[in-house]
Amino acid sequence: MSGSPKYSSVSVSPAYAQREAERRRRQAAARRAREQERARERAALAARRAQEAAARRERARAEGERRRAELEARRQAERDAQVARTRQEQAGAEARRLDEVAELIARTSAPGAELGSLERRLAQLRERAARGEQLGDAVEELRGQVVVLRAAGERPAPRTDRAGVLAGLERRLAETGEDGAAHDAEGRQRCLELLDRLRAATGPGQEVRFEALLGTVEHALVRHTTAVAHAAETVRRQAEADRERAEQERRRAEARAAEQAAAEEAERERAQALEAALAEAADRLGVVRKGAEDAAADAVELGAPGLADRVEGALRAVTDALSARRAPEALAAVEALEELLPGAEAQLDELQLAYTRRSDLAQALKDAMSGEGFAFGGGEDQGRSFLLRFERPSGAVYDTTVATEADGTPVLVYRVEGEPDVTLRPAAEGAVCDRTEDLLERVHEAMSEDDGFVPGELTWQGKPPGRRAKRLPGDGAARRWTTP
Repeated sequence: MSGSPKYSSVSVSPAYAQREAERRRRQAAARRAREQERARERAALAARRAQEAAARRERARAEGERRRAELEARRQAERDAQVARTRQEQAGAEARRLDEVAELIARTSAPGAELGSLERRLAQLRERAARGEQLGDAVEELRGQVVVLRAAGERPAPRTDRAGVLAGLERRLAETGEDGAAHDAEGRQRCLELLDRLRAATGPGQEVRFEALLGTVEHALVRHTTAVAHAAETVRRQAEADRERAEQERRRAEARAAEQAAAEEAERERAQALEAALAEAADRLGVVRKGAEDAAADAVELGAPGLADRVEGALRAVTDALSARRAPEALAAVEALEELLPGAEAQLDELQLAYTRRSDLAQALKDAMSGEGFAFGGGEDQGRSFLLRFERPSGAVYDTTVATEADGTPVLVYRVEGEPDVTLRPAAEGAVCDRTEDLLERVHEAMSEDDGFVPGELTWQGKPPGRRAKRLPGDGAARRWTTP
């Protein structure tokens, strides 16, 4: 091999730098346009999601109002029915009690003024009952007044009427019905015994005894009727209390049902929020997915596997979170991808500029080498560099790498095989390859004439200290000199 690899850094001409700056401006404008389009897409999708969410909320509100209205209507109907039943039962009981008092008044012989007072009092109680008021003990007070008045004002009934009086008393006892036996069994038994004794006094010669027993029977019947009425009222009130307790339990059950419904509604809202967040993440991913996939592919093609891994990793983080239905993670991941993509695209644009610069440099090198009689033996894209092979008619092979330094400066690296021009000298003086150096300098001069690239000093390991490239006639271009 004709010595170690030979290096030459390459600067670009002002015209090429201007063209490159114009390409950079176009790339930046294209990036801005893409980002603006993504922003418009995100805004449109967000507006659509907002409309859908508003529609869902409106449907939920309407459904909630409908359920509340139905529940309130059902409760009101139940309350109205309960009130109606209570009033009906109360009115029936009061009407029966008032009818009993009216019958007593009708059978009472009393002065007209007193009888009229009783009838007016009875009429007042009927009006109160008609208004749905509870009369309480007022009916029994009136009944007691009637009984007292009857006992004070009645005369001994004729003998022929004792059977009718007895029948009336028996009818009054029968009117208490089963309630009498259930609510005042002792009083009923007392009345039955007294009626039996009164029945025995209806025979001939028993008038005095009949009259003597009659008041006792009347008093016992009044006590029994009053006791039954009070017991019936107690039962009615107990039934009303039971109904109230049942109503309270029903309300508590409704409250529990309402709490359960609220919990279910809250769960539905959480589920809807989850779906909305997942939909947002999916929408935002849809906006940037194609750009991210293209950026990853371009990064691989341009020899930036690290950048490709970062973009693919960010993209995978979003898709994994969406697949697992982890909405917060998906939103955070898609936001990270949105932030990563513009910078990645800017980096790719710079890599593309470097690739174009290397391609242009490789083409310029091919043209210059051809002018010096080299035959092009093929090339290979190695990601961040090109490997080109050139052959001289003598059989010498020049493997040339067109690469880019860390700061973006192009560099040419020659590996020469088959050139017999290497002169070996003591280590202190270094190695010399005059003919190869002259040849490559002519190639570099030809490249400089195209107003594109300006190769610098050719150097290699072992180059004698202080040796400089031969300045060729007419060479006025600036050189970028490097040290080994």
